[in-house]
Amino acid sequence: MKNLVIRLGAWRNTLISLVGLGALLWLLPAIAPWATVFPDAGVLPISKWIGDAMNWLVKEADLGFATVQEITRGFAWVMDWPLSIANALLWKGLKLSKTSSILPLSWAGLLIAVTIVGYVLGRWRLAVLCGACFSYMVMFGLWKSSMMTLASIIVSVPLACFLGLLIGIAAHRSERAKRVIIVILDFMQTVPVFAYLLPVLFLFGFSPVSAMLATMIYAMPAMIRSTILGFGTTPSEIIEFGSITGATQRQMTWKILVPYSRPVLIVGINQVVVLSLNAVIIASLIGAGGLGFDVLKALRTLRIGQGLEAGVAIVLIAIMLDRISFAFSQIAQSRHDSHLTHQHSHRIYMLAAVGALALTTGASYFIDALRLFPKEWSLSTGSVVEMVVDYITIHLFDTIEALTAFLYIYVLNPFRDVLVGLPWVFVVAALGLLATKLSGWRLAVIICAMMTFIAISGFWEKAMITVYLIGISTIIASLIGIPLGVVASLNDRVSAILRVVCDTLQTLPSFVYLVPVVMLFRVGDVPALIAVVLYALAPAIRYTDVGLRRVDPSLLEGATAMGCTRLQTIWRVRIPMALPEILLGLNQTIMLAISMLVITALVGTRDLGQEVYIGLSRADTGHGLVAGICVAFLSIVSDRLIQAYASDRRKALGM
Repeated sequence: MKNLVIRLGAWRNTLISLVGLGALLWLLPAIAPWATVFPDAGVLPISKWIGDAMNWLVKEADLGFATVQEITRGFAWVMDWPLSIANALLWKGLKLSKTSSILPLSWAGLLIAVTIVGYVLGRWRLAVLCGACFSYMVMFGLWKSSMMTLASIIVSVPLACFLGLLIGIAAHRSERAKRVIIVILDFMQTVPVFAYLLPVLFLFGFSPVSAMLATMIYAMPAMIRSTILGFGTTPSEIIEFGSITGATQRQMTWKILVPYSRPVLIVGINQVVVLSLNAVIIASLIGAGGLGFDVLKALRTLRIGQGLEAGVAIVLIAIMLDRISFAFSQIAQSRHDSHLTHQHSHRIYMLAAVGALALTTGASYFIDALRLFPKEWSLSTGSVVEMVVDYITIHLFDTIEALTAFLYIYVLNPFRDVLVGLPWVFVVAALGLLATKLSGWRLAVIICAMMTFIAISGFWEKAMITVYLIGISTIIASLIGIPLGVVASLNDRVSAILRVVCDTLQTLPSFVYLVPVVMLFRVGDVPALIAVVLYALAPAIRYTDVGLRRVDPSLLEGATAMGCTRLQTIWRVRIPMALPEILLGLNQTIMLAISMLVITALVGTRDLGQEVYIGLSRADTGHGLVAGICVAFLSIVSDRLIQAYASDRRKALGM
């Protein structure tokens, strides 16, 4: 009885707060109706202001020597040159006249050359990977689309990496510039990629160059962050040694900082590659062809087999480029090692690759099979995949419908109604109080300002629908991912299997997830929820696994010595000590869920993602950009609150 009284006393303040909160929510609509639903009279026409500003910038702005539109279109014309050269070499060729043309490089020659390059950089494993990747493109009839995508990547990735490196160097040299750049990066990496397409479309027009520029803008922040991180973690003694030797600022950057930061910079390059390939499908909405357009077309026509084949090709290109860049960095870093002293043999291999390209391309003028792989030799799994989907749809239709109805009636709709019905003043105030408790008044002011902007821009209801979908998706992903991460931390074999699963989930383009779920669950919130959970699941698994493995072994030994069971050790020691890493995984899960939710607008969700897509389809820059900014603000609010709580837990654990 005494223990019960103590527990009730501990919960007394919480119970009083809950009762007071319930009374406030019940009385607020009668006392202050404006605090429940944001009044229409208070909504500012921010979308119209931005749209008018963009129209003026594109149509009327004149710098004296040229208009803004002339400058942007001139820049697009310049950027079109390297893209046109890459397209001509890989798939398009060059037409000289009505009767004569220069053919592109032969598929057979490229396959042989890439396999040889893979062998030179990484021996047989990389050679087999490169050969298998190109063979897949050829055998499944995806050669032209793959080369179109690869041409865009070959041009955009080096430019994004170079510009990102320069911006990162500027941030390293100036603390004030660094603070500004970090804020811009936070905003860029939370704004949906759809929102990037709107101003790019206005400024540069509908073309493959515009799509390439949007891809560069989307992927470049990863390189900037890697440069800032790499330069910032360079040991002070190395920098002091450079100063003592009289190195100039330029020499310090290119002779000391860049070589020492090479491993981190390579990670940035890999991230740029992955993000660029992840954006190719979305970029196809403004003129990019290739594999992205194939996936988008398959989604629109519900051809799941073709969509998965094109998605697998994108994944293979991402993996191949990732391994090639890593192997090249290893060679550059260890060029004096004994394994890499056979420069003569390397020249022979490279000459063989060039010779194979020349011979097969020359022969393609006379042999049609070398110019274009015969269609009758092509393979396809589309019919098999669609047959499986049809079988599932026919025989499991009642089960799928029952599951969908259960989710709508008992999970999704009640949760949505509660969130949408919350007074906006209460939500803003509650988040502000939480931020004050976790980090102080500065964070509270920032969060309240962002949430108030969402209200005055007229997107509050859509924002709450977004929060409801993200909230449920994050809960489900955490309930699945965290237990799997716990199991993986206890078993190396399970960890290795889940690592492959996570790699696959994170390299598949986001659009690919929509194709099978739409076929099985049609359109609406349920397929969107399933796609978001699958896309956002990997961080919850990875960070839980890593966090639990990093727990100090002495703590585990102490728990065992005190007689704790394995379950008690996990629940009372491992998970509390790994909570900062688990929270970081939760943070990343939310970020991925938000980025995926914008894409699920294509399957009928009615959230901020749909508003961004509406702005793109109507060429309404203001509407789409403001909706994208609201998505970014939701991302930043969740990110800052979780970071503040994780920091608080680290201090409590003495970490």
